[in-house]
Amino acid sequence: MAVLRIRNVHKRKYALICLCIVCLIIYKCLGLFSSTPLMGWKRSRKVGLSANSSQFTLEGEPFRILGGSVHYFRVPRAYWRDRLMKMKACGINTLTTCVPWSLHQPEKGTFNFHTQLDLEAYISLAGELGLWVILCPGPYISADIDLGGLPSWLLRDDNMRVRTTHPGFTQAVNTYFDKLIPKMVPLQFKKGGPIIAVQVENEYESFAKDQGYMLFIKEALQSRGINELLLTSHNTNTLKSGSVDGVIQSVKLQKLNQRNIQELNAVQPNSPSMVMEYWTGWYDAWGDLHHVLPPEDMVSTVRKILRRGMSVNLYMFHGGSSFGFMTGAVSDPSYRALVSSYDYDAPLSEAGEYTAKYHLLRDLFSRYNTRGDSLPDMPTLRYREAYEPAIMYQHLSLWDALSLAEGPFKSSKPINMENLPANNANGQSYGYTLYETTINSGGLLQSGDNVRDRALVFVDRRYIGLFKHQNLELAVPDGK
Repeated sequence: MAVLRIRNVHKRKYALICLCIVCLIIYKCLGLFSSTPLMGWKRSRKVGLSANSSQFTLEGEPFRILGGSVHYFRVPRAYWRDRLMKMKACGINTLTTCVPWSLHQPEKGTFNFHTQLDLEAYISLAGELGLWVILCPGPYISADIDLGGLPSWLLRDDNMRVRTTHPGFTQAVNTYFDKLIPKMVPLQFKKGGPIIAVQVENEYESFAKDQGYMLFIKEALQSRGINELLLTSHNTNTLKSGSVDGVIQSVKLQKLNQRNIQELNAVQPNSPSMVMEYWTGWYDAWGDLHHVLPPEDMVSTVRKILRRGMSVNLYMFHGGSSFGFMTGAVSDPSYRALVSSYDYDAPLSEAGEYTAKYHLLRDLFSRYNTRGDSLPDMPTLRYREAYEPAIMYQHLSLWDALSLAEGPFKSSKPINMENLPANNANGQSYGYTLYETTINSGGLLQSGDNVRDRALVFVDRRYIGLFKHQNLELAVPDGK
């Protein structure tokens, strides 16, 4: 009996060893043959996205980026998974997102990477669903957001020169990157994560006030551990400026022509070509009609891009909403504030519904599925319901509400809202400011070009007119 027990013990040990070996083999095979991110099976990789030939390679194998932009800060967190699953089902393999500095650091010493702004969770979710990620950390992101995503408290410095190597700006960027980049480093491809590329700033050629600035941003990223492929994104008519050595250039456009390709090849021969922003629609401004790009025109251009062997990122694949006051404005040819909807006439609507563009793209992208697998099923749409009209029975006027507010801040001259003594000495970023003064007669009220947005003007609580960005004078009636 004793001998039999010993043999059974040995058998159990041998069986356990064999089981461990089999598990190890399965783990290695999964890691070796998977071509999609496996966040649950984190592993180190040696070769990431490369641009050493006329086409991209990923882990040494040919790779074409079929990307789409979805901004986590424009989509309620409860819908993140739904939107990304619909992206995956369309045949897209790469998610692109901007990172709004202004939202993550609303005050000079305060950072927010939680709940709706949990960027790590968003990128990890993309990896879990089998999407690669291109990260656009800025610091300037444009993205039709107020001040291009830069925090308003920067403007409290009277000498501030944003997007330059001005010490006040570089110090602020370094503080921000010290918080942001360490969160992104473990999510890079070579560390087992889904981030395959990082964009350096955004369309700097349209600003180009400092020749050393782009190099500063590049080194600020790399010195903190970013070691994936770096790229820049430019409008096609200004490719020769705004670039930086060692960084792949990409273009933004809505219509493809031979000149665009020739210009890109001229500044970047023997390198893969990418449309980093193919505009699937456009943003809307107050007073304008809703912008619409016919689905046939959109898919025709995307087809031309792919037939040329280029990679593409759809801006936007799903736009979402610019919540609160975060939306920006356009100044050319005249000042127009943007609406809060960021539907963008994108393939996936603001409400997350499929459009004709979505179905056409899904059909097109299915032909470029190199793995040969069928695309995932399209997620079922959520139930929609129309709400009854809301009836307002009571209201409180601005003038009545003043008695509930703190006392006014007094100054001998008007002060811009960013320099008001509010929000722990960070000034006011969004919303309204009421300026009051006493006048003794009528005449012309002159803005002196100081109203950079809109100002409603009242005399004794009676509305008399509006100052817009370029309205410099307003007649004030005579009276008591």
